[in-house]
Amino acid sequence: MGNFWRATWSMYIDGFKSMTIGRKLWLIIIVKLAVFFLILKLFFFPDILSVNYSNDGERADAVRNSLTTPTSKPIKNN
Repeated sequence: MGNFWRATWSMYIDGFKSMTIGRKLWLIIIVKLAVFFLILKLFFFPDILSVNYSNDGERADAVRNSLTTPTSKPIKNN
């Protein structure tokens, strides 16, 4: 089984070493993903818990209540 992983690893390393334009494309993809997720995190997912609650105990209680308290009545099938 160890030989399988070693051969697989070797295959990928050799493939990446022999790339010419592929390296640049992978670099562009990684940079774009990093920028994309950083922008999403900063602008669209603010840290609501730190804004609304002052300490860790209050934040833990809010998360616990959010996860354990039902938010609406179940839908009845007629």
